Amino acid sequence: METLESQEFLGIVLLEWLIALGYIVGSVILARILYRIFKGRIKKLTEATATEIDDVIVDSIEEPVSVGVVIMGFWLGFSHLEFFGFQEYAEKIFDISVVLTVTWLVSRILNSLISHMLTKLGENKQESMVNDLAPILKKTLGFGVWSLGLIMALNNAGYDVGALLAGVGIGGIAMAMAAKDFVANIFGGITVFIDKPFRVGDRVKVSGIDGTVIEIGIRSTRIRTLQGRTVTIPNNQFTNTVVENVTAEPSRKVSVQLGLTYDATPEDIQKALDILKGIVDNHPHTEEDLTVWFSGFGDFSLNVNCTYYINKKGHWANTPSEINLSILEEFNSAKLDFAFPTQTVILDK
Repeated sequence: METLESQEFLGIVLLEWLIALGYIVGSVILARILYRIFKGRIKKLTEATATEIDDVIVDSIEEPVSVGVVIMGFWLGFSHLEFFGFQEYAEKIFDISVVLTVTWLVSRILNSLISHMLTKLGENKQESMVNDLAPILKKTLGFGVWSLGLIMALNNAGYDVGALLAGVGIGGIAMAMAAKDFVANIFGGITVFIDKPFRVGDRVKVSGIDGTVIEIGIRSTRIRTLQGRTVTIPNNQFTNTVVENVTAEPSRKVSVQLGLTYDATPEDIQKALDILKGIVDNHPHTEEDLTVWFSGFGDFSLNVNCTYYINKKGHWANTPSEINLSILEEFNSAKLDFAFPTQTVILDK
């Protein structure tokens, strides 16, 4: 009676085939057990910790580790069979598989960590820039990691990576020349994101455009002008153009000059000064820094000046409008007449 040690298949005894199959089946079972351990016990342990980084890492490595165990099982089984003539090719395939699995592992970890960090950052910031930057940053890093992994895999397979990189470099230069404006806008967007010269909701002046920032993207920024129109500005303009952030000013200075008629008495002038001071002092959107004075004698009026500052809560147009209306009402109530251009002509007889 023939035994497993005496029977052969493809020149290899059946016992060796069964051992090789045992390696493969055992690796699959071990991979499933590890996957369940990651999903169960290890995940519960990480959920009990104060940080969320370990949860992110565990979610990233559970699948690549399981696949790596299966690859190791196939390699042990194939190595045990010793197919002469195919051993060299098998080693190359195994090396490529290991490199690609490690690349997959690193790519998943980086992708998860970046997503986690940008999500946390986006919870504290309202700019759309964070949402636009996240997918681009993840794709860029993922492309870099996979490019490096493929190069290492091809190098292990015996290909001339140097010649391949030379060809890719020439093509990369051509693409870079064609996409230089796009890349400049991307880097301009990153500069806006890092330097923060303005935020969504700020009023800015740039390249003759005056308006409110409504969206900051990775390639361009949208501004709603004072006329209500939406203007899209490429982000590379912010790296070489002066940007004036009107909202960032601590307060806005406003100067008012009023002309009273020449029949006004000194008491009328003092009354006008007191009215101006009272109106500005009592307004909730003005600073304490206030200057009111009798500025001089004009051609047809006695001039009274007032300089005040609108605080951050005050609107640049509504606050002066409210103050001006109050001035008009109280001057009229006090019988203080505003002067207008007049001319006296004397005729000799």
